[in-house]
Amino acid sequence: MSFAETLAPPAPAEAMAKVRAALAAKPDGVIEAVAREHGVSTLAVLEVTPEEQRRFIAAERFEALWRELATWGTVLFIVHTPDIVLECEGSLPFGSFGHGYYNIHGDSPIGGHIKAGNCRAIYLVDRQFHGRRSCSVQFFNGAGEAMFKVFVRRDAARELLPDQVARFEALKRDFA
Repeated sequence: MSFAETLAPPAPAEAMAKVRAALAAKPDGVIEAVAREHGVSTLAVLEVTPEEQRRFIAAERFEALWRELATWGTVLFIVHTPDIVLECEGSLPFGSFGHGYYNIHGDSPIGGHIKAGNCRAIYLVDRQFHGRRSCSVQFFNGAGEAMFKVFVRRDAARELLPDQVARFEALKRDFA
């Protein structure tokens, strides 16, 4: 049983066969688009990508992982819903728990209140995206949908920042 199946009823086998075929045809496609097209959760799609492309982190590590990400400098923060892909570059402020939220405020365009208790899984995702390596930390809710993602940034030549790649690799060692 996959982790996604522990959150929600398993996706129909027929739908998952179509997901596998879609990923085989376009292995660097957008996970959310494949999920929507086949009526399954984003996490269900992620979990059928090759194992070397994803590493699970228990949701209980949310705060420790956030605190580590807050030391990375400017990152790319993405919220991807059916209606918008919101991208924001900034540093992740250190946060604290209060009133049912993980509250983040600071000198950054990234701020607000995260229902960290809704986080059920975290994945380190290292896969091709439109032909280029992409590294992200993705936080999933109980429905198997991404709450938000934190990406390693790119430089002016569209190459991943080496310092952040090294930090991402360290997360694989220290958290997964």
